[in-house]
Amino acid sequence: MYLEEIIDDILLESDKIECKSRLNRDDVVGWLKTIAGFANAHGGDFYIGVEDKTNKLIGYDRTAADNERNYFNNQVNEHLVPRPQMAISFIRYKIKDKERFIIHVQVSESAVRPVILKYKNVPSIFMRRDGFTNGATYEEIIEMSIKSKNTQYDILTSDVKYDSEKFTTLREFYASHNDGKILSEKALQSMGFYNEEGLLANGALLFSDDCDGTKTEVQCSVFSGFNKGSERIVTINRFGGNIISVINYIMEFVTQRMNHSMVKFENTRKNIDAFPKRALFEGVINAVAHRDYFLDGTQIQVDLFKDRLEISSPGSFYRGEKIGKTYDLSGIISKRRNELIASVLISCNVMEAAGTDFDKIAEEYRSADEMHRPYIYSSSDHFTLVLPDLTYMDGLTDNSIPALSFVPVQNGTDYDDKVLSFCYYRARKAVEIAEYLGVSDSTYLRRQVLGNLEEQGYLEKSKITRAMYFKTNRDMVTID
Repeated sequence: MYLEEIIDDILLESDKIECKSRLNRDDVVGWLKTIAGFANAHGGDFYIGVEDKTNKLIGYDRTAADNERNYFNNQVNEHLVPRPQMAISFIRYKIKDKERFIIHVQVSESAVRPVILKYKNVPSIFMRRDGFTNGATYEEIIEMSIKSKNTQYDILTSDVKYDSEKFTTLREFYASHNDGKILSEKALQSMGFYNEEGLLANGALLFSDDCDGTKTEVQCSVFSGFNKGSERIVTINRFGGNIISVINYIMEFVTQRMNHSMVKFENTRKNIDAFPKRALFEGVINAVAHRDYFLDGTQIQVDLFKDRLEISSPGSFYRGEKIGKTYDLSGIISKRRNELIASVLISCNVMEAAGTDFDKIAEEYRSADEMHRPYIYSSSDHFTLVLPDLTYMDGLTDNSIPALSFVPVQNGTDYDDKVLSFCYYRARKAVEIAEYLGVSDSTYLRRQVLGNLEEQGYLEKSKITRAMYFKTNRDMVTID
């Protein structure tokens, strides 16, 4: 029995058809590249249980077909990034009254390209041409990237059907922020939560009660001091769930661990939180809303230090300016990376319809001094919001200048502490040290201060080209 006998109008000579009698476990790349090639080209049909070239039906019984389908799915999820858009179905037929199945995988042209095949940590890009799958050319890769650069992950259609009973967390969150109102089906449809066939958008899946957390993972840590590199980690927790659960988890994690303090204000004493709750909430919402969900294996990072809280989200500002570090939170301009996720959060009344909401954070810190000003910095792969701890009176500490403890230096000077802190992370020239201390680059500095620290083993000296550099001996000091 042959494929054309059970499928009407099939074009067997088409370059968009590929058949495999079985999925070769010893050569996974051999058939996965076909799926990637279809997705990077114009789509195609992949039949499993059909002999190549002859199109003779090999087929499976019901259990074996289900197992083969699951194996296919697992390999695609593990090795293809982003996962191509596919529809997988079973085609039933009979031979001598025995029920048999073949598997039909209908691969669509991917909206986000190139689809990359990663196997044993080696990435490859394939293209389907004239009935064969080969490596993509440089020109093809550039063309794919240009065509897909404005595609958003959350608005792409998944292969999962909408089930209203699987969004109880979202509905409860909506009601709690909208005076008990019910989130209507009409509102979900108007946002593009699911299409006319009832298929959910990718972003909608991230709100589902059974979201597995692979796209929404968050890591929350507490450090005993001012930086990650040399401080004791007090707590490190990882969490994955739907977007609403992630928001609630981060809020609970920080509020349970942040400091509180009583301050005098207009002849009264007032209790203040380390981080204004509204500012904290806006920071968490922004991290979730502007996260790049295409970046697999990443996480939102929440780090609590002695003087501040840092919330880092994967992905730079979407189609926004490269801002580096800025205290001007109200002036940040960034387009939405996730239209559907933003729309849902707006409907839940926790995000503004326009702007980034960073101006609300600035407003919460409006009465703080210069040492307690929040700021944001953005790089090519993440952006970070830094909220100063209002109960830490010294304000933000320069992370490159740690506070140190050490046995007093024999014949030491009043400059020893500052010099060792300044040279802890980086080797410094004498002229840099002098500028930092606010003194002249004098014989006294070089002999009595630097020379004595070197002689006592606190500083290590090295010559790079013609310049002399000084670096703190970390065996002689500890970070507070």
